[in-house]
Amino acid sequence: MEVLLLPCRTAPRHWVASAERGPEREALRQARAEGVPLAAACTSTFLLAEAGVLDGLCATTSWWLAPAFRQAYPHVALDESNMLAHADGVITAGAAMAHLDLALALVRQASPVLAELTARYLVVDDRPTQAGYAIPSHLARTDPTVSAFERWVRQHIDEPLRMADAARAVGVGERTLQRAVDRVLGVSPLRFAQTIRLEQAAHLLRTTDLPTEAVARRVGYENASTLTTLLRQRLGTTPGRLRTPDAPRP
Repeated sequence: MEVLLLPCRTAPRHWVASAERGPEREALRQARAEGVPLAAACTSTFLLAEAGVLDGLCATTSWWLAPAFRQAYPHVALDESNMLAHADGVITAGAAMAHLDLALALVRQASPVLAELTARYLVVDDRPTQAGYAIPSHLARTDPTVSAFERWVRQHIDEPLRMADAARAVGVGERTLQRAVDRVLGVSPLRFAQTIRLEQAAHLLRTTDLPTEAVARRVGYENASTLTTLLRQRLGTTPGRLRTPDAPRP
């Protein structure tokens, strides 16, 4: 199976948009027109986007590059929580080590059995999401309004989330706050606050002996079942796995 696989580069936006990269962008457009499957991970996803081949498609990239990617390429349906994103003829992957996930995905297209055997030899677990690795404060830092909202959420993490109070504390209207968070992160303020709470909950579960019920209350949830459900849905893990000393970070 022929696949055009792009390597990673540093300083993605500056490099991929330069005049010198014109031939590479044209080669990608030509390959796309000829039906050649394309694959990229981490910073190399920027070159695909700059060439226009990701417009209208779902894609992912390294979680910490997502705000810059989203701002530069608004026509791409970016979901940086995914480790892999499959679109018609294009596969994109997340941060640098997601190259391994990408390679296995390409092998899986030809032989699922071989991909499974390879993963076992390499001791690679299934890890469909990057969400558990993302650092909310890093993402928020790219915008002052979002950064102020992130700080407010952390200061009131054990309280019910009242968006009117948050917007007032940040010094903007609720709709302005909504637009700022969506523009930078591609999610609602409520979902971003949930990300912060789950990050703190995962930290407490890994580093303390607090009962799950107590951890849930410390991060603003009424009971352990709500926290457990969100951990499973958003991070693909459970309190029990987080408490296991040799468990991988979710």
